[in-house]
Amino acid sequence: MDGFKLWYSGGSRDRNGVGILVDADLRGCVVEVKRISDRMIFIKLVIGRLFVNVVSAYAPHVSLDEEVKRLFWENLDEVVRGIPSTEKIFIGGDFNGHIDTTSNGFDDVHGGFGFGKRNGGGVSLLPKL
Repeated sequence: MDGFKLWYSGGSRDRNGVGILVDADLRGCVVEVKRISDRMIFIKLVIGRLFVNVVSAYAPHVSLDEEVKRLFWENLDEVVRGIPSTEKIFIGGDFNGHIDTTSNGFDDVHGGFGFGKRNGGGVSLLPKL
């Protein structure tokens, strides 16, 4: 991939799978890779004196079994709690959640560009007030 490095977690089927693509200049900075599941991967980079943690996640959609959804959120929670507060964390991916078209009290979280009505996945993404 022309100098890029892809870390991937997932099966060979056409379902699920997540990855993190790192630029050639940063791939030597990766010091840890954890493949949590076919829905989550995490890498840690050391850039100078800064620790940067990157999580790529693909949340189960609403029609999947509640146990699958529970396990996903528990895994994400475990990954986030395992990162020291002195390190940076970036979480990206498809969370299959609708926050709503209005912020409704989440002005610091939601920028007003939501889609549809809030669903269970969207509620899981919002902080507890």
